[in-house]
Amino acid sequence: MADVQIAKKESAISFGKKERKLLVDPLNDNNPVTVQVLGICSALAVTTLLDKAIVMSIAVIFVCAFANLFTSLLRMYIPKQVRMIVQLIIIAFLVTVVELSLKAIDYNIYKELSVFIGLIITNCIIMGRLEAFASANNPWRSLLDGIGNGLGYAIILIIIAMIREFFGKGSLLGYKLLGPTSDYMLTIPGYQPNNLMVLFPSAMFVIGVLIWGHRAWNRKLIDIS
Repeated sequence: MADVQIAKKESAISFGKKERKLLVDPLNDNNPVTVQVLGICSALAVTTLLDKAIVMSIAVIFVCAFANLFTSLLRMYIPKQVRMIVQLIIIAFLVTVVELSLKAIDYNIYKELSVFIGLIITNCIIMGRLEAFASANNPWRSLLDGIGNGLGYAIILIIIAMIREFFGKGSLLGYKLLGPTSDYMLTIPGYQPNNLMVLFPSAMFVIGVLIWGHRAWNRKLIDIS
C-alpha cells in the first residue's frame, strides 16, 4: 500500500518551487552553454542566420523535452548495461521525426540544416540530461527539465545568431536594418556590414564574450569561474 502511494505521489503533476526551478535554472544560473559550456559545436555552425538558429532551437527543445520524458517513462525497464544505447535510439527516433517534419514544412531550411539536425543525436546537453536527470526522476519533472535546458540552449543560440547576422549582414530574418544605402532601414553612408561576423571563427569570439558577460553579471557564477 505504501509503495502504491509513493508511486502516485511521484507521478502526480504539480508545479511548485522545485518544478519552477527546473525551468528557470537553465535559463540563467545553470545555463547549458554559458555555465556548463555544452553544445558549443552547434552554436558555431548554425548561428550565421537567425532563422536557422530559431529552427535549430525549436528542434533541440522538442528532442530534449521528449527524450527526457520517454527515458523517464522507461527507466524502470531499461537494463543498466544498455541504457545509453536505448537513450541514443530514443534521441535518434525524435531527431528523425524533426528531420522529416522540417523536410515537409520548409525544404530550403532542411537543406541548410540537414547535417546539423542529424548531429542533435550526439548533442551532449541532451545525453547529459538523460543520464543525470531523466534516468532518476519522474516523467513530469523530466519533461520540465528537458524544456528548461532546451530553452536555455535556445536563448544563447538566438542571441549569437542575432549578433552575427546583424553585424555581419546588416539584417535580421532577412529584413535589411543597417547598411550604406537606402535599401536598409537605418542608412549609414560608407558603412559596410562586417563579413567576418558570418565566418565560423566569429562565433567563438561572440560565445566567449557571452560567457564572460554572463558570469560577470551573475555574481553566483563567480565561484564556478
